This record gives sequence, structure tokens and C-alpha cells, in this order.
Amino acid sequence: MTVTKTVRFDAAHILTNHQGLCKNLHGHTYRVDISVTMDARPVEGSDMVIDFKDLKSIATATICDRFDHAFIYSTASDGERDIASVVEKHGMRTVALPFRSTAENLAKHFFDLLAPQVPGLSSVKVWETADSSAEYRP
Repeated sequence: MTVTKTVRFDAAHILTNHQGLCKNLHGHTYRVDISVTMDARPVEGSDMVIDFKDLKSIATATICDRFDHAFIYSTASDGERDIASVVEKHGMRTVALPFRSTAENLAKHFFDLLAPQVPGLSSVKVWETADSSAEYRP
């Protein structure tokens, strides 16, 4: 049995060294689908894989509260660090990551952040647009 909870946040980013338009500063309304899987026979006394309210609370505290309305940047990029310093200088939010902020990398990162808190976490899918997503499953 697998259940999925979706959360959303808005953020800006840049994909340094990308050859397309995404090399420019732009934003997304990210959708994050968090899936939890359990044996078809739930734990005794429970008829749920996980309470959706609990999963939303964990996802909000772990992902949305940190990433919402922030500039997500790679600490490996001189240009992104420069932009982040200006954003921070003016009191705006940033999230520093040691990798490029692609949907693929964010999906794995979010999985790694959630895994210690969510028993049975089976996948995290990050949607950058309504028809473009990346999913991480270990």
C-alpha cells in the first residue's frame, strides 16, 4: 500500500552552465509528492500507512518552511553565490546547496531530509512545472 501527500512552495533559482533559458534567474511553483509505502497488512491497531496530517506537518517543516519564497543556489557557482549575497544583503531568503538546483537533485535532497523522519518513505517527486517532474526512489 502506498500513500502520497503533496506540498507546494514558490522559489527562484538559476541553472549555471545550462545552455537553455534556465541559465537565467527564474522561478517555479514547485510541487513535491511524498510517497510512503507499507506492507499490505498495516501495523496492528492501525489502518493507515501514515496520517496525512502528520506527513504534511513534517513536509512543511522540513521543506516548505525553508524553501518557500527563497532563492535556491549552488555554493559551487561563483555567479550564484554573488547573486545570493545581494539577496541576503537586502534581507531576503536564500537556501544554499552544494549542488545545482535541478529537479533531480532536489528530489534526492528532499528524500534524504525526510527519510529519517518518515518511516516507509518510498519516493519523492519534484514538479517544476505542471508537466515536468523528477522522481527519486532509492
